[in-house]
Amino acid sequence: MKSILSIKSALVTFVLIGLSTSCTKDFAEINTDPNNPTKIGAQYLLPYAIEKSVDRYWGGSTRFERLNIDGAMLWVQYLARNIYRNEGDSYGITPAFYNNTWESFYDEGLTNFNRIISLSEEGGESPNTNFEGAALVMRSWVFSLLTDLYGAVPYTQAVKGAAEEPIYTPSYDNMETIYAGLLADLKTANEKLDVNGPAIAGDILYDGDILKWKKFANSLRLKLANREASKKSAEAKAIMAEILGSPDTYPIFSSNDDSAMLNHTATRPSNNTWNEVMVIGARTDWSMSKTFIDYMLETNDDRIAAIATQVNGGYSGIPNGLPDAIATTYLSSASIMTDRFRAADAPSILMTFSELNFILAEAALEGDISGDADMYFQKGIEASFDYYGLSMPAAFPSSLGTVDKELIMTQKWVALFGQGVEAWTEYRRTGYPIMPEKDPRALFENDGIIPTRLPYPTTEYALNKARLDEGIGLNSGPDDMQTALWWAE
Repeated sequence: MKSILSIKSALVTFVLIGLSTSCTKDFAEINTDPNNPTKIGAQYLLPYAIEKSVDRYWGGSTRFERLNIDGAMLWVQYLARNIYRNEGDSYGITPAFYNNTWESFYDEGLTNFNRIISLSEEGGESPNTNFEGAALVMRSWVFSLLTDLYGAVPYTQAVKGAAEEPIYTPSYDNMETIYAGLLADLKTANEKLDVNGPAIAGDILYDGDILKWKKFANSLRLKLANREASKKSAEAKAIMAEILGSPDTYPIFSSNDDSAMLNHTATRPSNNTWNEVMVIGARTDWSMSKTFIDYMLETNDDRIAAIATQVNGGYSGIPNGLPDAIATTYLSSASIMTDRFRAADAPSILMTFSELNFILAEAALEGDISGDADMYFQKGIEASFDYYGLSMPAAFPSSLGTVDKELIMTQKWVALFGQGVEAWTEYRRTGYPIMPEKDPRALFENDGIIPTRLPYPTTEYALNKARLDEGIGLNSGPDDMQTALWWAE
């Protein structure tokens, strides 16, 4: 299903002895090797770019650069390290972490989505509005990750090294500009995507279902509009009203079946990256965080059984940031993730129906859309239970208390389990959930502050320093992991 594309170029030397200069007018055609194409079609670029981008986002399998399980999942206290605390759990990361995340998203993701758009747009070599629309959605998703991770990044001048007028030192755009561009592109993607239009091959996300691509485009647009609402209220409200006011034109997720998930297979290298690390690689370095387990127990949440294993008849977690000598003593008594998350065919999740409902609950509470915040809140929880194959107890939502911003965001945090990058972004944006006091035995870097962003890669300092300095200035703070990003409330 997923395919890793390797295109090799061959140099063929012809030795022509005793031939006249009038060999044949069809020489070039006759000597074209059909097994070594010089151009790659969208049907091959799309699965490669999706796989590489999603695998990088979900975690990756290379030590010291696993964005999700060695970064975000620890920082929002879903997981805790039971050894090697300095690999993320102490808020310290290596240059490979932020260097290779940047490089992969740009080189393996955005470059190829741009190629698909160029091939598929009007006037391209193989016009196909559905390929163009799907690539626009994925390009927008990757750019949203980059700006939410780093802040200002190259956007309008990005990935143009192979253009007719190449740009090798692209300028940086601020987050406000990038968000405006992404919101516009997602609207365009919805217009390009045509359920009665041409088929697309190589679609490993939705198997060619164009209606689901449209739903993803509009649901992602709602997410980005909600994320910028505290900074650009009028624009965010207008976008959300446009989408919700015209459901036929702008369809959105309506069930878990619409959620954007990359379904893996049991065959390597198409298996889930957590399976590669934790099962194939036999790494057992992660236990459940005490923060997450304690909250699930306090709220009598049945989802705990689907997420965490029992140890000695109960559930327990490890405080984050403990020195190795202490953390390892919890190995036999701490819960770990259930097998469903480590299975070879476990999905990597981009966005869910549950997440969409929590977005709408927050927007309704803030007055950005009309509607009942309580209703959306309950639908978000119900969809999360349903994802785990569970039925939500009817009284569960009301047992949590009055629906306010903190409760919406805290339950969204529960529902986002596994999607550490999204949960980390929402924590940095809103300050919720409120994290408990740090264990007195814990040792943290970064002045004990949960990271607010990733540092820029060392390659930018070496190759694009002048533009980088301008970009750092756009963030209104130094290039460290304590500068708050634009949407922070």
